[in-house]
Parts: sequence; C-alpha cells; structure tokens
Amino acid sequence: MLIVGLGNPGKKYENTIHNMGFMTIDVLLDKMGAILDKKGCDALYCVQYIGGKKHIIAKPQTYMNLSGISVKQLANSNKIDYSQVLIIYDDIDLPLGNVRVRKDGSGGSHNGMKNIVAECATTAIARVRIGVGDERNGRDLKDYVLSKVGKEKRAILDRVFDAVADGIWQYMIDSDIDALMRKLNGKLV
Repeated sequence: MLIVGLGNPGKKYENTIHNMGFMTIDVLLDKMGAILDKKGCDALYCVQYIGGKKHIIAKPQTYMNLSGISVKQLANSNKIDYSQVLIIYDDIDLPLGNVRVRKDGSGGSHNGMKNIVAECATTAIARVRIGVGDERNGRDLKDYVLSKVGKEKRAILDRVFDAVADGIWQYMIDSDIDALMRKLNGKLV
C-alpha cells in the first residue's frame, strides 16, 4: 500500500493550508514511531511493515501541482497497483473539521489531485480530503491555499489530523476502504 500526503516542500510552505497532507503524514508517523528516512521517486518516504504487509508512506517533493510525477514513480517502482494508493490533501470545498474519503473520482478543483489522475491515467485512486473551508474573502485561490493556518484553525485541524491518522493506521492493517469511509466521512470536529 502507498500512503501519500500532499503538500509543498520547504520552510516557506510549512503550516499552510495546502499542506494538510504533509501535516497528517507527520501525525501518522509520530503515532507509528517512524520517520521519512528515504529519498527517491521525487519524494521523502519510509517503508513500514504492518500486519505482514509492506506500506510506503510518502511526501512528494515535486510541489503540489506536479504531485502525480512522484506518486506514479513510487507506485511503479514498488509494484503497487493504483487501487492500493491513498492520497491525503486539503479541500476548500469542505467545511473546516469535515473529512471526505472516496474510493475514486476526478481531481475536482485540486491541482495536485488533478495531476495525479492525469499522470497515473486513472481515477481509481482512493483519497482523504481534509476540509479547510473557503475563507478567501476575495483573495486569489493560490494566495489563500498558500497562506498560514491561524491558531484557532490549527487547533481544530490538529484534532482532525489525529482522527485521520488513527483511521489510516487501521486502514493499513485491514485494507478496508469502506470501514475508513464509515469512520471518517463527515464532521469530525
């Protein structure tokens, strides 16, 4: 299984709205006592064995809009079928504190997910969308998603990351996407 959190690399983008996938991966790794100790396939990643199954946990280093390059390389080099890939990312169309898990679908309005669908030539990739709300207030979308997350919003998101990480860890054990959907879909906080 390949678990990928989307975001933009570098200090400049830490704690920004577009880095929800990276932040969730950080919480998951902390719970597992693991670190991203490998570089390759345009990503930082680690290999974990859970329940006798190999899992790759990764953060692409290609920047958000080219995430598909890394996902495709990671899946192909590790012989992981796209049906065994799970992508985690931000979604402005979902209210803050809400999560939506889907088995497949288009990339929607998210450029990172659109690039993954295009590069991998399939919509059959599971994803966890973390709601950040749309608080642009007239700002350009790019400026909004690259803006820093405030303290109040971060407090809510930390609880979401914790719940999502727990759900993903269980998913890594049982590979049951329907159970993950039942656990996470809806308002978590």
